[in-house]
Amino acid sequence: MHRVASMAIASLAVAFSSPAQAEILIGAAGQITGPVAWQGQQIIHGSEMAVADINAAGGVLGQPLRLITADDFCDPEQAIAAAQKLVGDDVVLVVGHGCSGASIAASKVYEAAGVIQISPSSTNPMLTEQGRGNVFRTIGRDDMQGSVAGNYLADHWADRNIAILNDGTTYGKGLADETKRQLNKRGVAEAIFNTYDAGKADYSDEMAALQAANVAALYVGGYPNDIALMARAAHDRGYTVQLISGDTIATEEFGLVAGTAAEGVLFTFVADPRRSPDAVEVVERFRAENFEPDSFTLLSYAAVQAWAHAVEKAGALEPTVVIASLHKNQFDTVLGRIDFDEKGDIMVQNWVWYVWRGGEYTPVEK
Repeated sequence: MHRVASMAIASLAVAFSSPAQAEILIGAAGQITGPVAWQGQQIIHGSEMAVADINAAGGVLGQPLRLITADDFCDPEQAIAAAQKLVGDDVVLVVGHGCSGASIAASKVYEAAGVIQISPSSTNPMLTEQGRGNVFRTIGRDDMQGSVAGNYLADHWADRNIAILNDGTTYGKGLADETKRQLNKRGVAEAIFNTYDAGKADYSDEMAALQAANVAALYVGGYPNDIALMARAAHDRGYTVQLISGDTIATEEFGLVAGTAAEGVLFTFVADPRRSPDAVEVVERFRAENFEPDSFTLLSYAAVQAWAHAVEKAGALEPTVVIASLHKNQFDTVLGRIDFDEKGDIMVQNWVWYVWRGGEYTPVEK
């Protein structure tokens, strides 16, 4: 039996035995403002579209959904406050948070309140390793993503100097650590492993130091704006280092900031949801609204879909019943058919290599 606070469940069970509510409230939480606001906006847009589509089809258990949002500024302490706000608003589901550190911090609040949490973008393994039965995610984990990256570095750059940098965040350092672990497991030692100061306006000094150290491949665990500025700094000084990163740069914001310096940058991300046959109509509607549903948008949409299907299969909103439904069923979503393991992770992880070319990213041809 998955663990959810018993007192909270008891009180929720009483609430759900009362007459049907006019609306079912769900939350979407992420960094809506600040330097990585693009990610929060994707979570909001994906959740909003899913709610609108579900309501158009009759709602959940015959009741309409209403979305409530909360800004966590990609900060663990702020995430706790955002989670407490959503719990106070009586949501039964939260799509989020965006940043791994925020999701991990907020998960305790949701567990105590009996609220289901499904993150579309938090990849740090600790989120589901904590053993909180109410926690799920529609994206893979960094122990797998880092393994893919570490193998690539070992396969292609073992005879050259490799540097691994991270921004010190739960996500950035976690991904860098996993990449280093796999690289070292393959018998290759990186020349440099350092933490950089996030949020700087210029990374010329960092790139100059790497160039002086004859670094040929640079792996960065962090967020798009910083990585884009590193790409620009290297490009501006004629330093042709191979820049490699993870899932956060699967967004047009990286290309906009990096400009022509984005050309040739490699990164890992899940199989592009926009290319899924199950997402065609939804993608067209996003684009009709002048919003490109890249990165975590459709992963957020799928989080709402999976929960809604789980509720319908359970025939009730009571959290322990829905949690059991999420674990034992498969769900047809814009990502295709997905299911969750006992920890709340998706059963099938499919990390794919992408390259930035001509202002957009495409899968690397094998």
